[in-house]
Amino acid sequence: MAQEFDSTGISRERLKFYLKRAVTMAEFLTVDPYGNDGPYPYKKDDVRLIHNIGAKFIGRAIYRWGNEATLAKPEFLNKARDLIREVHSKDPEVIFQAAVFEAVSGQVNQLPVPAWAFAALGRQAETRNFRYEDMLDINGKFVNQWGKGSSVPDITRPEAQLWLMYLCGVYMNLGCEALHLGQIGLMGMNDPGLRVWNTFIHKVRDYARLHTPRNWVLLDAHTPQGGMVVDGKSMLDFNSFPLRIKEIPAKPMEGVLEVGYLDAIFQRSMGCITPSGWKCAALPYLVEFDNFGISQKPGVADTASHFIWGYDEISWFYLLPEKKRNDWLRYAYHWVAENDRTGWLQMPISRIVTLGNGIHGTRNRGNTRSADCPVGINVEKTVKALWRE
Repeated sequence: MAQEFDSTGISRERLKFYLKRAVTMAEFLTVDPYGNDGPYPYKKDDVRLIHNIGAKFIGRAIYRWGNEATLAKPEFLNKARDLIREVHSKDPEVIFQAAVFEAVSGQVNQLPVPAWAFAALGRQAETRNFRYEDMLDINGKFVNQWGKGSSVPDITRPEAQLWLMYLCGVYMNLGCEALHLGQIGLMGMNDPGLRVWNTFIHKVRDYARLHTPRNWVLLDAHTPQGGMVVDGKSMLDFNSFPLRIKEIPAKPMEGVLEVGYLDAIFQRSMGCITPSGWKCAALPYLVEFDNFGISQKPGVADTASHFIWGYDEISWFYLLPEKKRNDWLRYAYHWVAENDRTGWLQMPISRIVTLGNGIHGTRNRGNTRSADCPVGINVEKTVKALWRE
């Protein structure tokens, strides 16, 4: 059993240490002009923020959603590596999480498959590029799910496994010690028993033992069923899920958390033996302010929808007045702690928001507003105070 964090896994207490100090800083490691969601300036102030609040787990710090050809550009990864080194020069404990999402586009046909990706799957190397069409469900399920030429990869297809292993390896080689695997249910469309996923994830961990700083990678995914468990053993180190905020129709733009609302994970995380070997009655988890767009009726309540007042969760949070925003963050932090000691709130520091009206590229930036980050929305001090309690 892992005592702290090494090639045998991570201890329960050490995992809690990271989850208690987790933030969402989507694309922090992605340097302009390569952001999926547009420009991301003021990185210097983000580095300051990380050390000021004592963040230890930087969620979704780098990923691709389409635009995969960027992975062939050396400066894309080199500049990310420089940022990791800059943060680690002051605090080597910080873990960076990359995301391996449920989206792949035809751009992958431009990328050569490295020999190490074949080797990681125990396959004979070939000299060729990736093959987008061979990653997709043969019956067309979730093909063009994200628009023409952008689909959900099917984990049961060998080419999809090759692509996902490549992504995992690229980010681990970069220095990321955590991987968010996105909507594993979509990619597992033809793997209801999770057997293919289980075999694949074991190979990812084998690669991590040789190519990550502490010879281990922390894995999580969105788990609407409460986990990825096969024969009593979890494939994931922890679960993650959106907050699923419930509207109060009589009070415009107000929302609460509630056990059992829609598919919220509160009190539903499955018990298991963790990948590190310790048993738990419920696997630890993070809840986050999710982003998924805007409804057809922004500002209108619909308690049967995942939208909160017509917005995704981070956009709704961003649109609140500053005092209400910070009050709600305090409420959510304490509510999760009081209603499910297995879970922790991942703090919303940076994530794209969807405001409608033709406005694109706006980010929720939790930084204290200053000349170094004039778009900050002033939640930094609240996060720091909550973590000090």
